[in-house]
Amino acid sequence: MLRGSTVGLRARHEEDIPILRAELYDDVINASRAESGPWRPVPPGSKDPRLVADDEEQRHVRFSVVELDGGTLVGTATLWGIDDHNRSAHIGLGLLPSSRGKGYGTDVVAALCHYGFVVRGLQRLQIETLSDNTAMLRAAERNGFVREGVLRSSAWVLGEFLDEVLLGLLAQDWKRDPQG
Repeated sequence: MLRGSTVGLRARHEEDIPILRAELYDDVINASRAESGPWRPVPPGSKDPRLVADDEEQRHVRFSVVELDGGTLVGTATLWGIDDHNRSAHIGLGLLPSSRGKGYGTDVVAALCHYGFVVRGLQRLQIETLSDNTAMLRAAERNGFVREGVLRSSAWVLGEFLDEVLLGLLAQDWKRDPQG
C-alpha cells in the first residue's frame, strides 16, 4: 500500500467495485464530468474496465483509496496513459461524495506523485480537469502542479462544451511534502 498522511492507495478489491460503481459511476452527473466519453449504464456483474484492474494492461494502474485510520473505502485513483518511452503519465481520482472536502484529494495526488516519480521513475505527471473543478485544481497546485494552459471548449459535458485546465509537474520540481 502507498501511504499518504490520511489515506492509502491499495490494490482494487472485488468488494470495492459495487461501492465505486454505485457512488461514482452510476451518478450520471458525476460520471459525465469525470469521464472523457458519454455516460452509459453498465449492467450489474459486468467487468467494467474503469473499475477492474487488468494485470496485462501496462498503461493504467488503478488503486482503491482508503482511510488509513480504519481502512474505509473513500474513492479511486489512477495513473493512466503511462508512457515508458517519454516517462510520463496522467493522474486521475474520484472521491465518494461522503469523502469530499476532507483534504483527501491533496493526499491522493501526493501519493500518486510518489508512485509516479519514485516507484515508476517518471519524469512528468499531468492532470487535465474541468476548469470549474476547484477541488482538483487546489489538490494539484498544493502538490506543485503548474497550470500550463486551458483547452478551450474541449469537453462535452451534459449538453455543453466546457474548458479544461492542463496542469503539469516535473520530477525535479516535485516537493515530497505538499504542506511545506
